Amino acid sequence: MALEEEQLQDVGSSEEVIHRAATGVVALTSRTLFLQIVTFAATLLLTVFLEPQEYGVFFVVTAVVNFLIYFSDIGLAAALIQKKEKLEEEDLATTFTIQQILVVPLVVVSLAASSRIAGFYNLSTDGLALMRALIVAFFLSSLKTIPSILLERRLQFNKLIIPQIVENTLFYIIAVYLAWKGSGVASFTAAVLIRGVAGVIVIYILQPWIPNFAIKRSSAKKLLSFGVPFQANSLLALVKDDLLTAYLGKVLPLAEVGFIGWAQRWALMPLRFFSDSVIRVTFPAYSRLQDNKEQLGKAVEKSLFAIATVVFPSVVGIVSLAPSLTGIIPRYEKWQPALISLTLFGVNALWASLSTTLTNTLNAIGKIKTSLQLMILWTALTWGLTPLLIGVFGYNGVALASALTATSSVIVVFVVKRLLPISVLPNITAPLISTAIMGTTVYALSPMVNGSLMRMGVLVLSAVILYASLLLLFAKNKVFQEIGLIIKYLRKKP
Repeated sequence: MALEEEQLQDVGSSEEVIHRAATGVVALTSRTLFLQIVTFAATLLLTVFLEPQEYGVFFVVTAVVNFLIYFSDIGLAAALIQKKEKLEEEDLATTFTIQQILVVPLVVVSLAASSRIAGFYNLSTDGLALMRALIVAFFLSSLKTIPSILLERRLQFNKLIIPQIVENTLFYIIAVYLAWKGSGVASFTAAVLIRGVAGVIVIYILQPWIPNFAIKRSSAKKLLSFGVPFQANSLLALVKDDLLTAYLGKVLPLAEVGFIGWAQRWALMPLRFFSDSVIRVTFPAYSRLQDNKEQLGKAVEKSLFAIATVVFPSVVGIVSLAPSLTGIIPRYEKWQPALISLTLFGVNALWASLSTTLTNTLNAIGKIKTSLQLMILWTALTWGLTPLLIGVFGYNGVALASALTATSSVIVVFVVKRLLPISVLPNITAPLISTAIMGTTVYALSPMVNGSLMRMGVLVLSAVILYASLLLLFAKNKVFQEIGLIIKYLRKKP
C-alpha cells in the first residue's frame, strides 16, 4: 500500500530544521514538565508505599526484559531517522518486517523461559507475572516504531510526546493506587499492560499507518550498514547498564539493589526531564544538518549550554537536599543508606549530560563506529571496576564504579572537536561555577531545615534565586541571546 506523500515528506531547508528543532525542544520540555511532575510525585509515593526489596524486584525485572529491546530492530529505526535521502515506502515495510521477524520469536521464547528466569532470581509469583507483562508490553512497543519514525523524521515532537504522556500518566496512576492498596510488586503488572495498549492506540490515531510486510534487499542493505553498528552500540549500553543490574540482582540482596535503583533514579531524573528531550530532537535535527558543519557546530554548542544550565544545578540540588528530605518525608528514612550512592550517581549524571550530547552528535553525522569504540571502553571499565569495588565498598561500589567510568567521558570531547568546530568549556563554565556555589551553599544551610517542610521550601526557592543570579552574573549576554533566539524561532512560521 502506498503511503501519502505528506507522510514521507521530510523537513526542507536548514532554517526550517532549526525552527522545528527549537519548537521541538520547547514542546517536549514543556509537555514533559507535566509528565515529570507526575513521575516525580509517583516515584516519591511508590518509594513510600513499597519496601526496598519490592522496588528492587521491579528494577531487576525491568532490566532483564530491557535486554530484549536491543535485539528488536538491529538499529533500523535509527537508520531511518539518520538517512539523508527521502524515505520510501519500501524502507518502512522492510524495517517493520525485519523487526517483527526478530520480535515475535523473542517474545515466544521469553514467555516460555520466564519461569526459569524467575527461579534464577528467586522471584515470587507476582515477580513472574510482572516479567510476563513486560514481555507483552515489549511486543506492543514494537508496533509503534514506524508511526514514531514518521513523526520524528518531520520533527513533529508536539505530537510524538502525546503517547508518552498518556502512557506514563496511566502507568503511574494505576501503580501508585495499587501500591497504596498494598499490592506490592503486583502494582506494576496491570500498569505495564495498560500503558502498552494505550500507547499503541494513541500513536496510530496521531500517525495512521497500515503495517506492510515486505523486504527489499537494496533497502535492507543500506539501512543495515548504519543500523548494525548503531545497535551494537546500544547492545553494549545494555551490557553496561541493564545486564549489570541483572548481575547485581544475583550477587546482592534485593533490598540493596533497591537502594541502587532508588539512588540511580533520583540522580538521573534531571537527565530524563531535560537532556532526553534535547537528545530526542537533536538526533534527527543534526542528521538533517550533517552537511553543514559550521551550522551543526553552533547547534551542538547551544545544546551543551542549555543542558548544562538546567541539568547541573538540578543534579547538585537533588544530591544536596536528599539528606534533609529523607528525614522530612514520612517513611522515607529507609532510603538513607542510599545517600552515598546518590552522590556518586550524581557525578555520573553530570558527565552523562555532556557525553550523551556529544555521542549523539557522532551518531547523527554517521560516525557510529567511533561511538561504538567509546562504548566498548565504557563497558569494559564498568564491568572491570564494579565487581572489584563491590568487594571493597559493598553496594556503594556500584555507584563508585559508575562515577569513575563517567570521568573518562572527557575523551569524547576531544573526538568531537576533531570533527566539528565546537568549543565545550566556554559553554559550560558559567553553569558549572554557578552550580558549585549554589550546591555548597545549600549543603551548608541544609541542617537549618531541621525537619521543617516550610524551611525546606524556603531553602529550595533561595537556591533557585541564587543560581539564577549567579548565572546572569557570569553569562548574562549569552542567556538573553539564547532566550531571544528561541522566542524568534517559536514566533516564526517555517
